[in-house]
Amino acid sequence: MGNKLKSIGLIGLGMVAGMAATMNFSALAQRIDAPLPLEELRQLSDVFGLIKSDYVENVDDKKLLQEAIAGMVSSLDPHSVYLDEKAFREMRESVQGKFVGIGIEVSTEDGYVKVVSPIEDTPAFKAGIRSGDLITRIDNVPLKGLSLDESIKKMRGEPRTKVVLTISRKGEDKPLIVPVVREEIRVQSVKAKLVEPGYVWLRISQFQEPTVEEMVKKLGALYEKNPDIKGIVLDLRNDPGGVVPGAIGVSAAFLPKDSVVVSTNGQLADSKQTFYARPEYYAGRHPGDPLAKLPAAVKTVPIVVLVNAGSASASEIVAGALQDYKRATVMGSTTFGKGSVQTLRQLTADTAVKLTTARYYTPKGRAIQAKGIEPDVHVDETAEGDGLNSLRLREADLQKHLSGDDKDTRPVRHDELEEEQRILALAKKQKPVEFGSKEDFQLAQALNHFKGLPVQLAKADTAEEKGAKEILVKPETKTDVVKPEDKKAPPSQVK
Repeated sequence: MGNKLKSIGLIGLGMVAGMAATMNFSALAQRIDAPLPLEELRQLSDVFGLIKSDYVENVDDKKLLQEAIAGMVSSLDPHSVYLDEKAFREMRESVQGKFVGIGIEVSTEDGYVKVVSPIEDTPAFKAGIRSGDLITRIDNVPLKGLSLDESIKKMRGEPRTKVVLTISRKGEDKPLIVPVVREEIRVQSVKAKLVEPGYVWLRISQFQEPTVEEMVKKLGALYEKNPDIKGIVLDLRNDPGGVVPGAIGVSAAFLPKDSVVVSTNGQLADSKQTFYARPEYYAGRHPGDPLAKLPAAVKTVPIVVLVNAGSASASEIVAGALQDYKRATVMGSTTFGKGSVQTLRQLTADTAVKLTTARYYTPKGRAIQAKGIEPDVHVDETAEGDGLNSLRLREADLQKHLSGDDKDTRPVRHDELEEEQRILALAKKQKPVEFGSKEDFQLAQALNHFKGLPVQLAKADTAEEKGAKEILVKPETKTDVVKPEDKKAPPSQVK
């Protein structure tokens, strides 16, 4: 690992040397305040020359410089990254809610890819792939030892190309060989249904460009059939984030117009901004207000927001805003803590740099970065405990992570080997949680909250309560809106 890091560092030096040899210094200097360190740049240029002349094999200039850019940018923080042609294309597809692949939701199990669910009407669905299938090989290449991202990349590709999956299925004596033809997959980021009479489960799996419109459409249909909705469970568990306008739009759906949703603060003037619950901040390229068709009752209906350690970025913006205004009760476990802004700086028509340029702050000025959103009510993933969720890495556990503000508040992790082994052993015996199902323990606690019934707290909290197993948590009876004079000015407004 140490040698690998050294190699990346060396390549990073080469990248800057290449820039020094090819870029117009005066043009570059206009974009930065400090003078360029010319002596260091000359040394870097020498290193680039040494690699070209002395390395054991010939290195292509373009490849060397692209890898060098990637190494340089990734040395900053975990979320700054160089996007080559393929990565840039995949990022744009993800934002638009579409990609080329086979259409399955996956996780990992015992080093293999486990199918959580095939997406309806996709190539995988049509090929007969089932929930619970283990994918052990892709095009006869073993997946053992590969990361989930690497495995996913192998399943993606060009439209109308074939990929062959080797599948281990419970009850089958032999592996199944399943050829699948890739197609463009359109992902629905919003799910909504009536889980009990009067109570809606609204699931947002990722914030994409169509998210606000999808939410309006599905909530509108539910209200049309069930006008007397008593509560909405907004499920943001394992939502990794996405586009910020989507998060602002979802927040604006439940908040008074013109409310502050989130603010940002960074070095550049355009990184010091405040975002409000107004159409210009979430409508995107669509004219008018996409929230105009929402029933008026949405503004006052009681809300529970479900979050966990997998809730990050845009989902933390929503949870933090609704929590600050006391518009919702946040329930679950502390979120991931990814509260930094990444700005896309395009380098060429097909490449870009995603650079961290600011931090996010809630309406009350709370930093999200490396801290996350603390739930109002801590509830474990299952009745037996928090399972694998308690072992998830959070932002504060990542190397080179940014602190939330002037002080780094890295949480204490309870990752003793014995405890990890106990949790892993327990998790293997448990059936994976299907969000929105009758077996969804946290959803059941959210419904109890609405009804004024006992809510079973997280075991860590109950231990602090001297062994008490349950408490009665009363739901909000009205919308409490923070008055402007009660709010702490967001950092972007502090002079």
